[in-house]
Amino acid sequence: MTTSTTATTTQPNAAPTAEWKRICHVDDIPVLGSRRVTRPQGLDVAVFRNDAGGVFPLLDRCPHKGGPLSQGIVFGTHVACPLHNWTIGLCDGQASAPDEGCTPKFAVKVEDGAVYLDALELGSVATDLTRPVAGPARRTFGV
Repeated sequence: MTTSTTATTTQPNAAPTAEWKRICHVDDIPVLGSRRVTRPQGLDVAVFRNDAGGVFPLLDRCPHKGGPLSQGIVFGTHVACPLHNWTIGLCDGQASAPDEGCTPKFAVKVEDGAVYLDALELGSVATDLTRPVAGPARRTFGV
């Protein structure tokens, strides 16, 4: 038997007339895990779920070296980057001291078990950022 609850959680940076895009059902996000949302331009958005049922979307890029936060370990309202163990706040994208940096966050709405993200933000926030390329830099030589 499936129980449906009506809960709405909207982050304060959401525009009052936001166009919401349904991403998934909250149960599709593993507890203490994440789900990646692919965008046509820019890096993916990682949507995290903690053990208290909170849902937190962040750009899937650590502010330190660009590691994929979606592969990190979620604890409380934080995620540990899998590359260098930086701790990033799920509520605000801020790195915990003594580290410094921030990854963009996205507005979220959870309603009747469905997770929605602001469509305008998905198409415009941090679309110019890329993930660093590992290994030696590619060089182009003139002929």
